[in-house]
Amino acid sequence: MDSPYRLHYAPDNASLVIRLVLEEMGLPYETVLVDRRRNEQDSVAYRALNPNGLIPVLETPEGPIFETAAILLWLADRHGQMAPGADSPDRAAFLKWLFFASNTLHADLRILFYAKKYIDPAQAETLRAGMRTRLRQHLKLMDTEAQRAPAWLSPDHPSVLGYYLACMLRWMALYPAGSDRSWFQLPDTPHLRGLVMRLETRPATRAAIQAEGLGATPFTSPTYANPSEGSAT
Repeated sequence: MDSPYRLHYAPDNASLVIRLVLEEMGLPYETVLVDRRRNEQDSVAYRALNPNGLIPVLETPEGPIFETAAILLWLADRHGQMAPGADSPDRAAFLKWLFFASNTLHADLRILFYAKKYIDPAQAETLRAGMRTRLRQHLKLMDTEAQRAPAWLSPDHPSVLGYYLACMLRWMALYPAGSDRSWFQLPDTPHLRGLVMRLETRPATRAAIQAEGLGATPFTSPTYANPSEGSAT
């Protein structure tokens, strides 16, 4: 690699979070498209990097890393940016909400988006209805935390968690295509809305917009990605 990092990505997938953080940190990196239309995530070469066949993977001088939260935490600790340090009194709170975002919020989103992978397709809409209720509860909790305005959710000094949440709010407004999405309204979470409005104007977000065709307001009024290569699904 000419750069220290190589991001294996698909447009508007979880790799978007990693791209935003790399841009915010000002780190050089290369990208490799994982073409989901050709199921490249299931190829032998890709599964050698991530045996789960999920996106993203970040290749580093210490080897490939997968799992979005693991990549985010590794980058934050490696570069001393965008997260409270190990000796910070804010570290515990930051970690619990980062893993809530990853293990609960994002995991439930996957069930909403890919319900037919988890249950008989005939029951998929029933499962989605239950997940919408759970997700509304998760968002209320996260918005209450954002109301406290902890340093690690500051729009002026973004954290890896802030960008992670911004992407998930984007996806809630867009996916699954053709399904009922009226359950989610960004103004219902005013403190998260204030955060992502500010993140939307940052240079890192503008760079991601250009790279993945995200539209002018990717978090507050998102449209489907129109990338120059690949597709979001």
